[in-house]
Amino acid sequence: MTTFPQSIVDELKQQLQAKGVKYAMASYVDIHGVIKGKFVPLPHLGQMLKGSELYTGAALDGVPQDISDNEVAAMPDPASATQCSWNRELAWFASDLYLDGQPFEACSRNILKRQTEAAAALGYRFNLGIETEFFLLKDTPEGGFAPLSARDTAAKPCYDPRGLMDNLPIIDELVEAMNEMGWGVYSFDHEDANGQFETDFKYADALTMADRFVFFRLMAGEIARKHGAFASFMPKPSANRTGSGAHYNMSLADLGSGQNLFEVTGEDPHGCGVTPLAYHFIAGVLKHAKAICAVIAPTVNSYKRLVRKGAMSGSTWAPVFCCYGNNNRTNMLRIPSQGGRVECRAADIACNPYLGAAMILAAGLEGIRERLDPGLPHRENMYHYSEKEVRELGIETLPRTLDEAIDAFEADPLSRQVFGDALFETFVQFKRDEWSAYHTHVSDWEIQRYLKFF
Repeated sequence: MTTFPQSIVDELKQQLQAKGVKYAMASYVDIHGVIKGKFVPLPHLGQMLKGSELYTGAALDGVPQDISDNEVAAMPDPASATQCSWNRELAWFASDLYLDGQPFEACSRNILKRQTEAAAALGYRFNLGIETEFFLLKDTPEGGFAPLSARDTAAKPCYDPRGLMDNLPIIDELVEAMNEMGWGVYSFDHEDANGQFETDFKYADALTMADRFVFFRLMAGEIARKHGAFASFMPKPSANRTGSGAHYNMSLADLGSGQNLFEVTGEDPHGCGVTPLAYHFIAGVLKHAKAICAVIAPTVNSYKRLVRKGAMSGSTWAPVFCCYGNNNRTNMLRIPSQGGRVECRAADIACNPYLGAAMILAAGLEGIRERLDPGLPHRENMYHYSEKEVRELGIETLPRTLDEAIDAFEADPLSRQVFGDALFETFVQFKRDEWSAYHTHVSDWEIQRYLKFF
């Protein structure tokens, strides 16, 4: 287990104390990417950094332990220390889980670190930017939900400044907090559904970005709560509105120089604005796209977002097919017009970013090692093709349900390789149980359609 010099512990404690911090949290995530942890008084920071905080994995969703197993320990990363803007007496630390003095194989953060280490062995750093789409809503007296603002009910609210201004007290506090932490927010807007927003901020290495993503969900929820609202990270809360993606913007950098290895300086074999290395990476991701989908679109509700139609704006803006192209938002993998990166549009805001990034990186590295070719890009609107035409083109579709996605995940050897045996088995079983619970539930739609049908 990692130990830190006392001088580092003392300096960090002094810095946090000077900022008014009273408590520190050794934080990790469950199978969903939801933050868990314990608080310790700041005088006990040194013990916390040595792994003093123990947890029974069996008490959590998808942490593969029995109640008789030894507890896992949270080993905080001091570099991740973050003062919570909504309560400045708290400091959050991203942590790795350890078991019996060794990294716990089934820890989401450890799983991503194994893949970033594999990339480093090839001389690469995996850079990742994630676009955060989410809803700001309020509870209604009848038990439903609604946008906060009465004006936020436009037929096409995308980029509507009025809806954004009405929600600005929450968004402003959120953006201020992100910038205070050095995240570099460069844009935010009202998205295509009422009460839906997006923040865009600077990319980082994949581990840092995954840490920021899970902290973002916690932070947005707490800030919204202060204002009498709630933040929703449900992929698609309304059938006739667009859902919330978490598009992964990806590139590989040279580990030594930091040079973006996807940025074209010479050959561009398919003319989309990236290097041959990037096309190999794309090919690897497409090869394993269906299995990856189970991880980056991990809920029953996720697959109601991944459809061609289902929004009043006329498009869901979500991918349906395992294909790539240039600045074409109907592909799973899009190369933006600026080039130099690859965007995966299938990921949604409910994903566990450690697991999602690990799967995509492992697939991309396989494509590079095997020098795979993704074929020709698609610049056309893929929504216009019929299913028959898509089959004739040799293009596969993404899974249409969580059940299909888990079938693909279970059948792909890459999944077990990335997750390890314990979490692989747990993930498959947990998601099959989730699908079964949904599939056997009698919904309001069924009652309305069939109760008095005959």
